[in-house]
Amino acid sequence: MLEILYQDEYIVAINKPRDLLVHKSFIASDIQEYAIQILRDQIGQYVYPVHRLDRKTSGVLLFALDKEILKQLNDDFATRSVEKKYIAIVRGYTIDEETIDYALTNDNGQVQKAKTYYKTLQRVEIEMPFGKHLTSRYSLVEAYPETGRQHQLRKHFKHIFHPILGSRPHGCNKQNKLWLDTHGLGAMLLHALELKFTHPVTKETIELRATIDEQYRKYNAVLGFDLEQYY
Repeated sequence: MLEILYQDEYIVAINKPRDLLVHKSFIASDIQEYAIQILRDQIGQYVYPVHRLDRKTSGVLLFALDKEILKQLNDDFATRSVEKKYIAIVRGYTIDEETIDYALTNDNGQVQKAKTYYKTLQRVEIEMPFGKHLTSRYSLVEAYPETGRQHQLRKHFKHIFHPILGSRPHGCNKQNKLWLDTHGLGAMLLHALELKFTHPVTKETIELRATIDEQYRKYNAVLGFDLEQYY
């Protein structure tokens, strides 16, 4: 069963597991289960995804329970009145904070403006040789995408040469292989931690938070970040 973070007669939100598709996709036609189907069967009614998370991304995922609510929430996302917070572990030492303002090209070849603000929470250096270096450095970052482009965070962190650990294809294949060969770990460390928005009916401020999963914790047994606040 999916972990439900919030539910009323208008909306429902889950902590989406990594590796679960939100909906059917022609690029993964062999997959038989996806979030819409599982949640529909779990709560016994149709659900409509308000936004998307990549298959490899875990965390807060919001659904509307009817099409009118869906339209209202879609408008909120489109006008950027919804606050989204992600955490990610990236290669190297990022600077304290930065706004990445870098246009991205979608799968249809359309160039779109894209902006992400992030701040560095923690940095670690571990004794794991990589290339000519005797150690490896990583940063735990908190990211706030101001726009919602496809694979935006993955592409933006790659653009500044701090790819998200485990990201493919928008990552560092050599680094990913190092973790897979050394520790048997290959998950992408991007998690949709929080979502804050105005309820479309009650007008209350809704703040949702999703805990990290076991894959994050397995990586962190090696990295040693202080992640207790995210459990």
